[in-house]
Amino acid sequence: MTHESESGLPIEPVYGPDDLAGWDPAEQLGAPGAYPFTRGVYPTMYTGRPWTMRQYAGFGTAAESNARYRQLIEHGTTGLSVAFDLPTQMGHDSDAPIASGEVGKVGVAVDSIDDMRVLFGGIPLDKVSTSMTINAPAALLLLLYQLVAEEQGVAADRLTGTIQNDVLKEYIARGTYIFPPQPSLRLVADTFRYCRAELPKWNTISISGYHMAEAGASPAQEIAFTLADGIEYVRTAVAAGMDVDDFAPRLSFFFVARTTILEEVAKFRAARRIWARVMREEFGAKNPKSLMLRFHTQTAGVQLTAQQPEVNLVRVAVQGLGAVLGGTQSLHTNSFDEAIALPTDKSARLALRTQQVLAYETDVTATVDPFAGSYVVERMTDDVEGAALDLMRRVEDLGGAVHAIEQGFQKGEIERNAYRIAQETDSGDRVVVGVNRFRLDEEEPYEPLRVDPAIEAQQAARLARLRADRDAPAVATALAALQEAAKGTSNVLPPMKEALRAHATVGEVCDALREVWGAYVPTDAF
Repeated sequence: MTHESESGLPIEPVYGPDDLAGWDPAEQLGAPGAYPFTRGVYPTMYTGRPWTMRQYAGFGTAAESNARYRQLIEHGTTGLSVAFDLPTQMGHDSDAPIASGEVGKVGVAVDSIDDMRVLFGGIPLDKVSTSMTINAPAALLLLLYQLVAEEQGVAADRLTGTIQNDVLKEYIARGTYIFPPQPSLRLVADTFRYCRAELPKWNTISISGYHMAEAGASPAQEIAFTLADGIEYVRTAVAAGMDVDDFAPRLSFFFVARTTILEEVAKFRAARRIWARVMREEFGAKNPKSLMLRFHTQTAGVQLTAQQPEVNLVRVAVQGLGAVLGGTQSLHTNSFDEAIALPTDKSARLALRTQQVLAYETDVTATVDPFAGSYVVERMTDDVEGAALDLMRRVEDLGGAVHAIEQGFQKGEIERNAYRIAQETDSGDRVVVGVNRFRLDEEEPYEPLRVDPAIEAQQAARLARLRADRDAPAVATALAALQEAAKGTSNVLPPMKEALRAHATVGEVCDALREVWGAYVPTDAF
């Protein structure tokens, strides 16, 4: 009996040599760390050291998140990953009317340099790698991080980490956009240029398929639409006068890891191969690092269940294994209780321990690309690659990622796939343990971690003190300089940094840019 993969591709009961007829290992695989990077971006992969173990955290106040970061570092986390609340993600201060009820709920509230100081207080920024899941206002949060590092005496060229900075997927899957697509792309290009000069070790963008997957994208859709966005960013930077090899080595990607291990491994391998060929053939990149698709992986939050939440521990372990076998550069494992509320300290520690078991108790780190040459994985890699390339061609036929977004193409395709998944789950054709099979008559009680609603008032009081104590004319002058840069063609990050240094808030900086660039309003096609 033939099964169907998450991408709707056939999975045969048995694979053999005939399934790879005409297959050329030298062209399709190459060596680990060599073009087309199917087998991984580095020759030794995890045989020298494991992937970076990140834990995504951020909730309530900067002080609470700082305490969680310190605990994670003590337990062996080698990289921090910051979650921001919705007002911060959308460029609003905590005391803005639109922020009411959302402050500190899904991440930490950062309104100004004062909050960023507290968030990283006592954490040496030259010793940790920090990833910030922030998109439309990514440049602001990066500059706040740089300013705090300067106060610690840490030079910018020693800072390592990533800003997500992938605004195109916001129009497709998440909705936390601020500006229209064109000025948003200009801000991305300005960030590329700024970091090349100021923060050379920083990953300037993490082009994300994760959120598309959470919205219902199949593995093939996930990599197709993510790589199409990546192509749009590269084209934007090249059109702005940058040489591709000056910024492409700092591009990174962000994918999901589902429980379907074989297709996930195939997906990661196919994505590396497609990107290497695009960068060489379309953009003429010559630096091997420009051809490498380096990526972070997070286990699939959308597959976690509120029913029998401890079963999520098993799901996360399987998902994490798939990411490792697929060659991820860093990994966040979700906590088992995330389908209910914010993770507790214990559940966050268990999530990290899951990675440590994979790294130190299994043998998957002993050899590079263990599935290379597997009949099923190599055939599935080819199949996923073919399906992704077909979707990428459809995006190109619509004029590229931005034009396709404006016509609702990616969003429509993802929504159709999400509907298919929902139908299969409701009918029982897709088994979800504890939800439509193997259920309990009565769920065991679980006490989740909850955010104190008083945080909103606390943040408002902090903002009131900040505005009362700062040099208001200096802030106004700095914001005016930022607007002048936004009206012209000069890089907006230097005047933005000075405005933030003068204690302008995140909301004030974004409002200043809204006045010049406008705010994005979705079309009816969405």
